[in-house]
Amino acid sequence: QVQLVESGGGSVQAGGSLRLSCAVSRYTSGRILMGWFRRAPGKDREAVAGIDSDGRTKYADSVEGRFTISQDNAKNTLYLEMNSLKPEDTGMYSCAAAPFYLSSWQLLERSFQFWGQGTQVTVSS
Repeated sequence: QVQLVESGGGSVQAGGSLRLSCAVSRYTSGRILMGWFRRAPGKDREAVAGIDSDGRTKYADSVEGRFTISQDNAKNTLYLEMNSLKPEDTGMYSCAAAPFYLSSWQLLERSFQFWGQGTQVTVSS
């Protein structure tokens, strides 16, 4: 079982930055795949970024070069550094975890088993 709690959301003007955090608690140790997803109003949830236990990362094309996913294993925390924010980045951001994953993992919802409640990010123009 994995529990995830996000924080760090807020309102920012276009061009600004935010850093999201996700506190991860779990009852087993070992390899784990972590990811960030977002849902804009009236739209489906979409993948933002993912990172595995080997530090390999994947990003959605829309955030490549602007967002950085990272993890601090000592603190059991996942981060999403977001720079050059745009109004289209607005949405509810959720972190996700997959204790069991393939080395050929895909940044897709079905790859993840556990989800946080989310933190709202609003970018104004």
